Amino acid sequence: MVLSTPNIYQSPFGLGSTPTTFSETPMTGGRTARVGKLVIGGYLYDSSAIVRSDGSLVRGSNVLKKYGGGWSGKRFLVQARYKASAASKPSRTTLYAQDTSGRFGRWTDLGTGFHNTGYVGGLSTMKAFALIATTATYDLFLVNNRAGGLYTLKIPTTSPLKPVATPVRTTSWQRFEKMTAAPCGTGSIVLAQDHDNGSYYVYAVGHANGTSTAIRNLGKVALNWGDFDRFRFAPAYDPLNGG
Repeated sequence: MVLSTPNIYQSPFGLGSTPTTFSETPMTGGRTARVGKLVIGGYLYDSSAIVRSDGSLVRGSNVLKKYGGGWSGKRFLVQARYKASAASKPSRTTLYAQDTSGRFGRWTDLGTGFHNTGYVGGLSTMKAFALIATTATYDLFLVNNRAGGLYTLKIPTTSPLKPVATPVRTTSWQRFEKMTAAPCGTGSIVLAQDHDNGSYYVYAVGHANGTSTAIRNLGKVALNWGDFDRFRFAPAYDPLNGG
């Protein structure tokens, strides 16, 4: 599997929106429905749109549903949805976000809206957060810090919020501002962005196993995406099993 540019989607709302991964469902006529969440102007929204087979948006199909305010000042927004199988409904939907101050928070969908289920400090040196595994009992991120370290960050679904960081590499990862992951076998394909020089690199990351985790640099890819918020779109059943 290759994480190629069609797997990354530019927000139809442009600069200032903070999006999650969008799920997609095939429709008739070669069209696809895409649904996800994003933050605009401090408000959390459900966003849905219909795209044609060439990736263009169907005019007037962008629909926003507002949840509520209090979401300003977020560096990123990640949604983790756990489904036991392709035929089952999601049994858990969780949002994660980090404030510009470094405070990391978790919100759980209780059916009537998203409710905060914990904050934690101590992660202010972390830069990029890529979700690589979602299970019934925990979510797992691949993260880097300003000192060059690469870690997995395991977050059990239990309360209180207690992330567990495990070193993967100790140097050379500080340059990446964003990372996006997609499942690949028992591991992940990771697209990493070096914002300072506009470079993008693709890595094959094996099943998370601390410093024994296999990582292969697949090379630099030629992209010219500028500063727009971009994010991955995925099938409705997206078994992230990288850890």
